[in-house]
Amino acid sequence: MTRMAIIAHGGAGANPDAAPNIQKAVDIGAASLMSGSSALETAVLVCSKLEDDPLFNAGTGSVTRSDGSVLVDASVQTGDGRLGFVVSMPETPNPVKVAAGLIDEDINGLAGVGARKWADERNYLRSPVVPRPTGKDGSTDTVGVIVVDSDGNLALATSTGGCSDRPAGRVGDVPLPGCGFWAGSGVAVAATGIGEAITKQILSFRVHNTVTSGEKTMPDAFDEAIKNMFGPETEIGLIGINRDCETYARANTSMPWAQWSSA
Repeated sequence: MTRMAIIAHGGAGANPDAAPNIQKAVDIGAASLMSGSSALETAVLVCSKLEDDPLFNAGTGSVTRSDGSVLVDASVQTGDGRLGFVVSMPETPNPVKVAAGLIDEDINGLAGVGARKWADERNYLRSPVVPRPTGKDGSTDTVGVIVVDSDGNLALATSTGGCSDRPAGRVGDVPLPGCGFWAGSGVAVAATGIGEAITKQILSFRVHNTVTSGEKTMPDAFDEAIKNMFGPETEIGLIGINRDCETYARANTSMPWAQWSSA
């Protein structure tokens, strides 16, 4: 049986005191894995638990856009290349579940009211999302999860409420393949931080390729990317799992995270 593992983050620049909340969600995922759940099921489970926690800018704890709206993004990908993502969805407390629902569809991405209509037709929960209190900056405390199950299957899930005081149509890195996430060849990477900076660098894909090519180990690839691609004023964090089922996390700022692995 392959060693199982989970790693999750609560966002670059986020309050490090959030780590126990992340660990609680990871522990729920560990119990699910131990009971036979797949990597995909577990990644979605852990991510949805973090979405339900108002401490994080994802799902329930999402921030408001400049027009006062609350719009959410999420993405899911498996190690065999399947993916699903949703962008700027209204009234969706668990967008990661909708993203997961797209993973075996003919289309893999939906946005805005079209995404919500698709979700309504399939009975995904529609409920107003109450924004976090004014004055709590949620610009970077998104969530991300990576899982390896007992069969060696990889899956990842990410979710965010976007950036406060940005336009309703703004798209960050979380739902964009290769930017906020990438998985394949036994390796998975998820990024967090300033979405525009991450997107310009196609960060997760580039780091993933550096690792899978054998050019650098995962910790070295993380350190080099953070140091050389971004200035110290740009909050950036990365989590990942390599082919040996080892978990790593790096950031140039505070980034609460948690992990679990089987013996």
